[in-house]
Amino acid sequence: MSFRPLKFTNKILAISAAVACALAMGAGGAVAAPPPAPGASFPGAVPSWALPANSQGAAAADVTVEAEIYLPLKDPKGAVDLAATVSNPNSKSYQKSLSPSRWISRFSPSKDDYAAVVSFLKDRGMTITGTPESRLYVVFRGTVSLLNNAFNTQLNNYDLHGTTLVGPAIVPSLPASIASKVAGISIDQSSLMTRPDYMRPGDGLPVTPQLRGATPKAETAACSNYWGQNTTAIPQAYGKTTAPTFICGYTPKQIQSAYGKDAVAAAMPGNSGQQGHAPDGRGQTVAIIDAYASPTMLSDINNYSASYGLPQMNSRSYRQLVPSPDEFQDQVLCQFPSGWQPEQALDVASVHGTAPGANILYVGGFNCGGGLDLAMSKILDHKLATIVSNSYGNEGETLSANAVAGEVNIQLQAAGEGIGLYFSSGDSGDESINLGYTAPDFPASSPWVTAVGGTSLAVNRNGSYNFESGWGGILDQITDGAYTAPLPGDIYGGGAGGGVSAIFAQPVYQKGTVPSSLSKGMRVVPDISSLADPYTGYVIGISPINDDTTLTTDPYTTETYGGTSLACPLTAGQMAVAQQLSGQTLGFANPVIYAVNKASSKVFQDVVPLRQQPALAYTSARSGNQYLLSMDMDSSLFTAKGYDDVTGVGSMSYRFALAISQWNRPCRHGGWC
Repeated sequence: MSFRPLKFTNKILAISAAVACALAMGAGGAVAAPPPAPGASFPGAVPSWALPANSQGAAAADVTVEAEIYLPLKDPKGAVDLAATVSNPNSKSYQKSLSPSRWISRFSPSKDDYAAVVSFLKDRGMTITGTPESRLYVVFRGTVSLLNNAFNTQLNNYDLHGTTLVGPAIVPSLPASIASKVAGISIDQSSLMTRPDYMRPGDGLPVTPQLRGATPKAETAACSNYWGQNTTAIPQAYGKTTAPTFICGYTPKQIQSAYGKDAVAAAMPGNSGQQGHAPDGRGQTVAIIDAYASPTMLSDINNYSASYGLPQMNSRSYRQLVPSPDEFQDQVLCQFPSGWQPEQALDVASVHGTAPGANILYVGGFNCGGGLDLAMSKILDHKLATIVSNSYGNEGETLSANAVAGEVNIQLQAAGEGIGLYFSSGDSGDESINLGYTAPDFPASSPWVTAVGGTSLAVNRNGSYNFESGWGGILDQITDGAYTAPLPGDIYGGGAGGGVSAIFAQPVYQKGTVPSSLSKGMRVVPDISSLADPYTGYVIGISPINDDTTLTTDPYTTETYGGTSLACPLTAGQMAVAQQLSGQTLGFANPVIYAVNKASSKVFQDVVPLRQQPALAYTSARSGNQYLLSMDMDSSLFTAKGYDDVTGVGSMSYRFALAISQWNRPCRHGGWC
């Protein structure tokens, strides 16, 4: 397998240019496009994959498709300016965010316009499935026949990497009576390709026995509870004939220790944290958004907490806003409740493990498309939390320009209200393996969210930090005492998403930190990073769903997971601790993250290439096959001194909480005191 950087084709560049134009990019991010002229068509509603070459013909008239209409902001520039100034530590308006009601009153479309759009949809036979209080969009469903008639289009089936999706073959349009009230349309199924970004050790590996008919060796690479606990013999690689074995799954205590929680506690007043409290996120609420809902989450997290020394959770400390199972939609395309349950379990265990005193609010979507938008709006429209962890993303930036602009408006609402959105950067490196060209994943690529990349973490026996490398692994199978391919191998084992956006300009906060040779004037992902490698993963507790219809489950068990789905909630939990110790609400945190990094190189751990190539041994429990995992090899993405497109400014640690608590106010003359 080749991991050379791939260049955009002319077609992709043309699509990207059209998207960039539709978003009207500014120096600080995206400004929503103005509404089209009366009676106008909506070319930004056509996703990049809706090409004649991918078409499978007209979609069946009776197939039901989810869609969204996005309404324009009253003052798009004002919404951008507000989001920027309340997030900028050098601004006099820093942290002077608006309440949800004031933001909605100032920027949301009028009630009359919103009612007119809803009425238009209902009159044409659509079923309304979501109307957020912000009035930024309407989620609805309709048959292909109804959608074709309402939007003067033709919906076709298209092949997207083996999955059939519905999308417009003709640019949608609206009559003059309604077009001026609409900013964008999404009547394709791109959003239903949103996926959780978790991985388990061995995911993607063949489950068949070893090659050449060989019998697995009796001596296998047993997992380790800490780095180097167990080693195993390997064919010579990187000057060695032994390798440490993969991690069974770090515990919350190990993560807390390695990332410096005890050191921060010792540095606080009274050696126990500000106001006599340990650094545990007390007084903060972290919201988590995923699709669907686990039927056993509260009991699972309490079984987990009992095993790993965490406080028990109850109806106050853990709350859910979730649809009932009979409201779940689009389960096939969204990979079913059983496909999202591990994500919820991982997110909750990660936040609780890094911020044991914080409250957790889980908000589940009825699907992985519009349901996730509505889940976000439930939080934003009432400011139910100031930290929101989102461990999911699309494959690259393949949503239509209209859909991207609609999502950006939601993100502007969050920033304007002082709410920080954290998104995992993805688990497929630069996405060339899936798309054939390089791209970061959206929403992580938006300049209005904090994109969390991934690392591989080595923790010593005593819980101390040993090293981190960028998460990206290539596996080489070992058969009959030899590697089956030249090192490092030919099996991509996942890696942190990242790279240069094709649609978002470089935000101000990245200037001077991200090398211009890398950015070329565009947004680069990620911003920060944390543990993500499943082979140095994290232990979670789960009662796995065994039937997606009845939602019955198997008995409670523990499993090991990784992916940037782990890195994102680990970071969100540490942000809760930072807010606790500083007494501040950080809101959209990127400007502060980059400012702190510029002021001190010791707050974040700069993840750089190691002198000795890191590698570990892995034996699959499913097949018995043995592998050598070569680490810090993430497609065309590379770790480097300073900012890099695998780990951002570096890995997150509790030192950030201490830095913010001691450097907690903007100076009058500019900069932070």
